[in-house]
Amino acid sequence: MNNTPASVDYLPFLEDLIEQAGEIPLKYFRSGLAVTDKRGKGESFDPVTRADRETEEFIRAGIAAEFPDHTIIGEEFGTTQGTDSLTWLIDPIDGTRGFISGTPMWGVLAGLKQGDQCLAGAMHQPYTGETWIGDGRTAHFISRQQRSRITVREQVRLADAIVCCTHPAMYPTEAARERFIGVVARCRFSRYGTECLGYGMLASGYVDLVIEGGLSAYDIMPLIPIVEGAGGIITDWQGNAALNGGLIVAASGKRLHDEVLEYLGSNK
Repeated sequence: MNNTPASVDYLPFLEDLIEQAGEIPLKYFRSGLAVTDKRGKGESFDPVTRADRETEEFIRAGIAAEFPDHTIIGEEFGTTQGTDSLTWLIDPIDGTRGFISGTPMWGVLAGLKQGDQCLAGAMHQPYTGETWIGDGRTAHFISRQQRSRITVREQVRLADAIVCCTHPAMYPTEAARERFIGVVARCRFSRYGTECLGYGMLASGYVDLVIEGGLSAYDIMPLIPIVEGAGGIITDWQGNAALNGGLIVAASGKRLHDEVLEYLGSNK
C-alpha cells in the first residue's frame, strides 16, 4: 500500500476538525468580545480576541492527537516543531477585523503541506455554515450537508473580470498599490472586504481575481489547494509559488493570470 503523504486522504479529518473548531468563534460572534491590539511598533492595528486563541488551541489539539509527529504553525501560538516532514498551518480567524465588526467576512483556515507541496486546505465560515475544501486536484463546497464539486470560471478576459481584495491599504508600498489600482481600472468591477472568502468565491466561479499583499504563510497556504483544486492559478506577483505569502494573485485561468502579471510584476 502507498502511504506517502500525497497519497493519504487528509480531507475527511480536516473537514471534520475545521467545522468543529468553527463552533468556537461562532459562539463569540456579535457578542461584544474584548479586543487586544497585538501590533508591534510602527505596525498597523492587528486585533486578536479570545475567539482567535481558543479556536487555534482547539485545532492544534486535534492535529496533535491525530498526527503527533507533524509540525504545527499558527498565527497566535507560533510553531510546535514535529519530527515529520509534514506541516499544518492555521489561521484561526482570517478576517478578525470583520469578525469584531459583526460582518460575516471571516473564516477559519487550516492546511497541510510538505515542503513546497500543498496537500490539503480548508476554509470554514461558521455563521453561514459553509466550507470550501481542496487537495489541489479537486475542490468542493459544503453547505447544509450538501457537497458539490466546484470549478473556476474559465476564459475570462481582464476587461470582463471581477476582482476582489481585502483592502487597498494592505499593500506594503505605494508602487504596489498603484499597480493594483491599475489592474482594477481594467476590470469590470472590484469588491473590497472579502478576506479569505474572496478565494472561495473565485474557486466557486463567481469572481475571477483575488489580488492581495502583506499576507503570511498561514493566510494563504490553506487556500492554495482550494483554488488549484478548482482549476485556478495562484502565485506571487512574479509568478512564483504563493505558499510563503507576500504579494499574491489568484486567477481563474492562465490567460487572465498572465495578463495580470504583466501589470503587477513589471515596471509599468
